[in-house]
Amino acid sequence: MKKFWKKAANVAFLAAVFALTVWAVFRGENPREIAADLAKADPARLLPCVVCVVGFILGESVVIYHLTRSLGVGIRLGRCCLYSFIGFFYSAITPSASGGQPMQVLYMRRDGIPVAVSTVVLAIVTITYKFVLVLAGALVFLLRPPRLMVYLDPVAPIVYLGMALNVVCVAGLLLAVFHPNLVRTLARWGLGLLTRLKLFRSPEKQAQRLERILGQYQGTADYFWSHKGLILRVFFLTVAQRFSLFLVTWFTYRAFGLAGHTLPEVVSLQAMISVAADMLPLPGGMGVSETLFLDIFRGMFGEDLVLPGMMISRGISYYTQLILCALVTAGAALVWNLKRQKGRELI
Repeated sequence: MKKFWKKAANVAFLAAVFALTVWAVFRGENPREIAADLAKADPARLLPCVVCVVGFILGESVVIYHLTRSLGVGIRLGRCCLYSFIGFFYSAITPSASGGQPMQVLYMRRDGIPVAVSTVVLAIVTITYKFVLVLAGALVFLLRPPRLMVYLDPVAPIVYLGMALNVVCVAGLLLAVFHPNLVRTLARWGLGLLTRLKLFRSPEKQAQRLERILGQYQGTADYFWSHKGLILRVFFLTVAQRFSLFLVTWFTYRAFGLAGHTLPEVVSLQAMISVAADMLPLPGGMGVSETLFLDIFRGMFGEDLVLPGMMISRGISYYTQLILCALVTAGAALVWNLKRQKGRELI
């Protein structure tokens, strides 16, 4: 019963955020004018957007495949694709993408992959995934290209906040891998402080949760040092994976017949939107991503096309991805339940 109400609360929160996003984005807009502007996009030029989204999802599958094989687990690439679809679905509907990896661990365990293996694999996936985003943001902030900063300066506070949160996240993950005892000491000090402030009713449970989290990264440091070449390949695969999704905005830009800005400029700005929204406690950065797109790309798309451009770019990169992953996840859950039911009948 408790799980049911927790799921119901998550669904209600997702629906509320979506409703507020729709209201904020489309408030005062004319639906007929929006439809007319949407029709200006060339459908043929939008096909690469879908390819980019699928490539983004499958890119993680390739990473998981190579990592699991290096740990002696003979898993098919098709199963790794399933794990990616499941992971991205739950990441898309949970705040700060927190729900994806626990579900991936669950499905890997169902396929006989030891938790010790899946946690190392997913820890590396998470670190490289976040690190690529931090690196992209750091390059923009350090180089400060004038043609980009003119679009970023008006929204600088939220972008800096997102960057700071991502840096803290990556730093925390690396410390958990290479200096777990330091993290344990700092976390216990923090838990003690919060307990004294009476912000936790059960500090023991929080301490146990901390130990479980740190336990997930046990053995990851040894893997890093013993598989440096593979880690480097994973890094470049993750770069390609990440930027394949950012390319959706570029193809959307070209679908409207727009020119005057280069592919690196458009992709870099879309990357900065991800930097800003990635760690915020909202499902898929919903609300923030749409608002930032409208603010940042207004000068590129123009006043008339920026909203249709956002609808297409965001609609394909997030909502289409969400639907695809939801269908695959639902199918996987159905097959698993049928197999479990057959297993019960044979007992």
